[in-house]
Amino acid sequence: MLQKIEIANFVLENEKRKADVSLFYQVFGKPIGNAPIILINHALTGNSNVSGENGWWKNVIDYDHIIDLHQYTVIAFNIPGNNFQIENGLSSDYKEISTLDIAKLFWLGLETMNVTNLYAVIGGSLGGGISWEMAVLHPERIQKVIPIASHYFASDWVIANVGIQDDILNYSQNPIAIARKHAMLLYRTPLSINQRFKNAKEGNIYTVNDWLSYHGILLTERFSLNAYRQMNFLLGTINIVKNGFNLNRFLKESKIEVHAININSDLLFQNNLEEYQTLHKNNANFNHYIINSIHGHDAFLMEYQQLNEILKQIFLN
Repeated sequence: MLQKIEIANFVLENEKRKADVSLFYQVFGKPIGNAPIILINHALTGNSNVSGENGWWKNVIDYDHIIDLHQYTVIAFNIPGNNFQIENGLSSDYKEISTLDIAKLFWLGLETMNVTNLYAVIGGSLGGGISWEMAVLHPERIQKVIPIASHYFASDWVIANVGIQDDILNYSQNPIAIARKHAMLLYRTPLSINQRFKNAKEGNIYTVNDWLSYHGILLTERFSLNAYRQMNFLLGTINIVKNGFNLNRFLKESKIEVHAININSDLLFQNNLEEYQTLHKNNANFNHYIINSIHGHDAFLMEYQQLNEILKQIFLN
């Protein structure tokens, strides 16, 4: 069931004030206060519906699954403006909002629910960036942060692709569908696409183009233009290292466990193997895992056997 929290006089990172933000969320599993709490931060096209019949992560979160709803309370917020069941946003100008704003809002929402400590914060892609931001804001309140297919700042490659998406969304005649087609090719790999479609045709139409059109139509039905613009723009704002923040010092001075899960073939967020190996070598509380897949960025929504095995290792530690 979708629930709502009202947060008054929220101040954006750029110091423009927005009164009365509506923050929508869902709770799964044990009642709040009766079990360890796991917060799930959704990806760009995701939402708070993480479990149940139509849950987008039901292969991970459910009764008797890796995140077992018999054992945990799972909370999932909707990023304001994500257009899930209701149109609401933080600002009429989507370029005013950052992932830091979302992280602060989520903490305010949790405080309103009398939740001060989290067993784990987990997020994929954009949600992983928000998870990093939340961890930096309050490391003392989180035992484990698990960013998946993400990074602690948006690289030039990510920012460039966010910019292309923004141009498509602002100047195309069929903006959401075309932007989604472009994005799908960032979320997969040439090998994955080639192995799946093998130059097949349905009449005069290549099956791969039919598949892209299907995803474009699907997202057009799910998103308003304003919502997709905002969610896309947020991806390029991930950045915990601005203003001189030092990640190594942060890891040494906090007790939080960081468990970064990357995908070897990710074309959007590179797996940063060398950097993460160095972070692990210098910090016992930083751990790095790789999902091996031909499918690229979206492997965290496809390679459930590997993902569940990694999460099992993390939760048993």
